[in-house]
Amino acid sequence: MTFTTIMVANRGEIARRVIRGAHAVGLRCVAVYVDVDADDLYVREADVAMRLATNYLDGEAILAAAKMSSVEAIHPGYGFLSENGDFAANVEAAGLVWIGPSPRVIDSMGDKLAAKRLAKRAGVAVLPSSEDPNDASSIGYPLMVKAVAGGGGKGIRVVTDATQLDEAVAAAQREAKSSFGDDRIFIERYLASSRHVEIQILGDRYGNLVHLGERDCSIQRRHQKLIEESPSPIVDEDLRRAMGAAALDLARLIGYKSAGTVEFLVDDETHDFYFLEVNTRLQVEHPVTEEVTGIDLVREQLRVAQGERLGYGQDDVHFSGSAIEVRLCAEDPSVGFLPATGTLFAYETPSEPLVRWESGVERGSVVTVSFDPLLAKVIAHAPTRVEAAATLARALERLHLGGVTTNRDFLVATLRSEHFLAGDTTTDFIERFDSPRELPFCEEELVAAASAGALWLQGERRANAEVLHQVPSGWRNARLPRQRTSLLFGHQQMDLNYALRRDGTFDLGAHGSARVHHWNESAIDLELNGYRSTSRVTRAGENLYVQILRGTVAFKIVSRFDVQHGEITPGGLNAPMPGLILDVRVSAGQHVNAGETMVVMEAMKMEHVISAPSSGTVSEVLVTKDQQVDNGAPLLTFDPDDTTNET
Repeated sequence: MTFTTIMVANRGEIARRVIRGAHAVGLRCVAVYVDVDADDLYVREADVAMRLATNYLDGEAILAAAKMSSVEAIHPGYGFLSENGDFAANVEAAGLVWIGPSPRVIDSMGDKLAAKRLAKRAGVAVLPSSEDPNDASSIGYPLMVKAVAGGGGKGIRVVTDATQLDEAVAAAQREAKSSFGDDRIFIERYLASSRHVEIQILGDRYGNLVHLGERDCSIQRRHQKLIEESPSPIVDEDLRRAMGAAALDLARLIGYKSAGTVEFLVDDETHDFYFLEVNTRLQVEHPVTEEVTGIDLVREQLRVAQGERLGYGQDDVHFSGSAIEVRLCAEDPSVGFLPATGTLFAYETPSEPLVRWESGVERGSVVTVSFDPLLAKVIAHAPTRVEAAATLARALERLHLGGVTTNRDFLVATLRSEHFLAGDTTTDFIERFDSPRELPFCEEELVAAASAGALWLQGERRANAEVLHQVPSGWRNARLPRQRTSLLFGHQQMDLNYALRRDGTFDLGAHGSARVHHWNESAIDLELNGYRSTSRVTRAGENLYVQILRGTVAFKIVSRFDVQHGEITPGGLNAPMPGLILDVRVSAGQHVNAGETMVVMEAMKMEHVISAPSSGTVSEVLVTKDQQVDNGAPLLTFDPDDTTNET
């Protein structure tokens, strides 16, 4: 049962994590990749990489690659085929070791309804539910429509009254079919004020089981986790003991081995907890458990798969300090956290503070709609929760990042908010407190960033000069006009006028004076009016990214020549992201009310609804069902009703 070479049947940051863990215990790793991932970090870090002509869900292709590369075991990571019982069974039938729980357990927990029945047998409380949407009135509102084979927030809709039920069921079924190939759904009571708390379990093939404490994953958008932590701010020792016991009772009933997670919903008022599901794989948020327990979960998975005993019991598991993880995603919080795409022109993690970066991208990586928008997981561990939050916020602020819209500013604002620090982190946290979605820079910060950018560009011009490069930029033997650089921050144009003085400083006019202490192709050490700091700077064509104390300022370099740009036609509704048109609900000449669904799109396996911004009439429909559209593509034109009062 021992093995020396494993295949990692996944991609991105989790593939890197498994490869790193396997290498640490002396194992060789074979990666798989599709063409769009050919240059990714994990492909280069594996010992061998095998190209897939299809996709990461093609189990036959992965098994064929495993046979060609002579691997002895397969680690599925999370997502894709990690909770596919048929694939796990095929791996074992091929004579390979499956690094995870048995196919039987995967199947029993993959069906959410079957899992609820088993939880009840184990004596674990469950929320009222039904497979028949007609039972909604007996369950009561609000309720959730959930995919039977769901996960990752997909195939879930919250319904507050009966008028929303049919549409929610249809949408959840479409999304579930697209994501899991299974459109079965059920309805379940929804607790509006609750905590999403999960218990990490670990077992071997000899019946030894332990739990590694809880993770609180309550801060979510679109029912997908954004911030996870351990321990939970709501869980005391008694509740931890009760939830841990419930998780282990269920694990023993189903004969669980390897790493897994039992998820619960905790009523914020009563602290009663209810079973949600079992994730039969490594969780995205597993690092916070590793940080507080010191137990490497990938290493434990590998040990269990090779037939080793855990070698420790529940009394041997100890917890230290507090760990918090955030998911840095390519998405735009200002428009409902819609996924974003683009090229990471700037991406450099800071050397301090010391936090854990789990990332699958690097500078130059292209973010597409093909996969999940996760760019990195960032984890801080500290003696106290407040210290962990502060450390994590500072690390995010110091990340040099540009080219793709992300949720970085929202995460920092949340980590520094009084509500988060007080532990008031229920599942409706985002709706209740609405942390700032983007970082508001004050005028002084923008002037400092623009000055650093302008003088960095001045240094770049001198470094690239083909003649007289030893002569300082701006030097003249006669009195001539000052140099000027114009930078665009959003819609705000900042004009920087400067002149080099004989003492080597720059006269910035109304903005004071500056001295460049050091310049190189990636940074500038600038003293501005007595305030000295070093800024990381990245240029990508006409894009300029300048790092300051609280984040990265993105500028457009304004051309010295006037360039005319086209404008979007007034009254047009455009695609908020690249995606597939799933449904067009309106036709030309149709009158609609504010909020009425007009177009339904799919991107990154999630549905996104384009609604009428006000009451009005559809002038023209420019897309059709099953059409692929680019970001910003016009979908339809729309004439709002005239609401002015005529006299």
